[in-house]
Amino acid sequence: MPLLARLAGAAAAGALLAASFPPVDLWWAAPAAIALFVVVLSPLRGPAPRARAGALLGFTAGLVFFLLLVPWVGLYVGAYAAWGLALVEALYLAAFGAGAVVILGAGLARRPRAGRRAGPGTGLGAVGAVLGVAGWWSVWEWIRSSWPWGGFPWGRLAFGQADGPLLPLASLGGTPLLGFAVASLGASIGVGAILLARRDRPLVAATGLLTVPLVTAGLVAGAAVGTGTGDGDGRETVEVAIIQGNVPRLGLDFNSQRRAVLDNHLRVTAELADGVDAGTRERPDLVLWPENASDISPLADQRAGAQITALSRRLGAPILVGTVLPVGDGPEATNSYLVWDGGDRVVDRHDKKFVQPFGEWLPLRAPLEAVFPIARTAGHFVPGDGDGLVTAAGVELGVAICFEVAFDAAAREPVARGAQILTVPTNNATFGRSPMTYQQLAMSRVRAVEHHVPVLISATSGVSAVIGPDGTVRQETGIFEPGILAAQVEVGGAGTMATRLGGIPQAVCCLIGLVGLAWALLRARPRPATDSEEI
Repeated sequence: MPLLARLAGAAAAGALLAASFPPVDLWWAAPAAIALFVVVLSPLRGPAPRARAGALLGFTAGLVFFLLLVPWVGLYVGAYAAWGLALVEALYLAAFGAGAVVILGAGLARRPRAGRRAGPGTGLGAVGAVLGVAGWWSVWEWIRSSWPWGGFPWGRLAFGQADGPLLPLASLGGTPLLGFAVASLGASIGVGAILLARRDRPLVAATGLLTVPLVTAGLVAGAAVGTGTGDGDGRETVEVAIIQGNVPRLGLDFNSQRRAVLDNHLRVTAELADGVDAGTRERPDLVLWPENASDISPLADQRAGAQITALSRRLGAPILVGTVLPVGDGPEATNSYLVWDGGDRVVDRHDKKFVQPFGEWLPLRAPLEAVFPIARTAGHFVPGDGDGLVTAAGVELGVAICFEVAFDAAAREPVARGAQILTVPTNNATFGRSPMTYQQLAMSRVRAVEHHVPVLISATSGVSAVIGPDGTVRQETGIFEPGILAAQVEVGGAGTMATRLGGIPQAVCCLIGLVGLAWALLRARPRPATDSEEI
């Protein structure tokens, strides 16, 4: 296959991969993308592409993928931000491509036999190539989700499967297993297509490759049955209210209207209290405000504190308040979520642990500010060191503030420590009407299934939502409009095998990839000729 054709195929694979995420939201596009990617990285009738060609193909796929996935990054700061992020993230797929051509070349290459011409590879080699590629994908997905500066997990394969049939796998091994399964399924389709096109022992290859989807289907069925038994049996319910106050206008300068944002949330909460007093609404046990609902610190501003206290007392329920709290006398601050009780004020608190680089804090601040004046608008947030668990009205809640929901530990740790509800207070106003908020909604749905926990999203401007433990969206608001969501949420059933296993599935998936690469390197080594071969 000419290099130009391979590059076109890689670009198409990147576009297909982006189509598996909102706003297109076609779950099947992800395995199709991996299948196409495998085809362009594989040897067809000639030798396998070299590692540098694989890196170029991976970079091309990655660049198209991220440019289509996250253009909202540059919505108000300029397209260079989206291009810069896409270029950096594409480097991870370049590294994947460089290793994947080695794995595929070893698994699919025609092997020389004693005294004969090169013959077709075996079904075992094809299966090894499939698992090796899936594991190698897991390696680089984990690396880019962790390094540098905490990583950028956006665009992991699992987050495009909120409506897909493989979603129950998240409850067994979390997003690592779900992503590995998607990559394995796609790789098996791609490898199968290559072997059929080359007519290399199609029966042997098909028999071996069928084990991948069959095992996947069995795991999905087991996970679906396991998480579907006993739902709702004798469990308590909690009445929750989610407040979406909205913002005065779109764009980065909404933060300059802090008083207006706070007043919006006070007003909508007062409407809830009016309904409770009139008997048209149920009295809530908990009231959830979003991230940045009160960037005027209610601890420092007496008026703000008194207003929130009055509403909490009127409703007879704690209000969970997203705010910004200064650290010392300098510019540093924490992005915090306070459990505000009308009687005792702050009874618990979570400080955002996974802060967003280049948004909430700025690596290499001095040189970047000198080159890009807009870099001065980046925050000075410092990370918290808690476990994401707070208690309100006797209910243990997990808190993953906005960007945190993309990180496995941010959702897993509080549920493992006893959280029965996962809250996602978020502020997406700085991304306008872009797909960002819907991509985050999809992540939250995957987290719900991963830990069999109800997820409550409270957003300043939308989309706020109530998500069941099965990942279904039971209620949601419109975007850029005020609203109230009231729901009875069952508690007592949170936690799955994925919760208990923690980081083990990720380690196993990555180990498969490393073993697959080592196997390929050993398999590709030239073998000494036998006597018959010399003759």
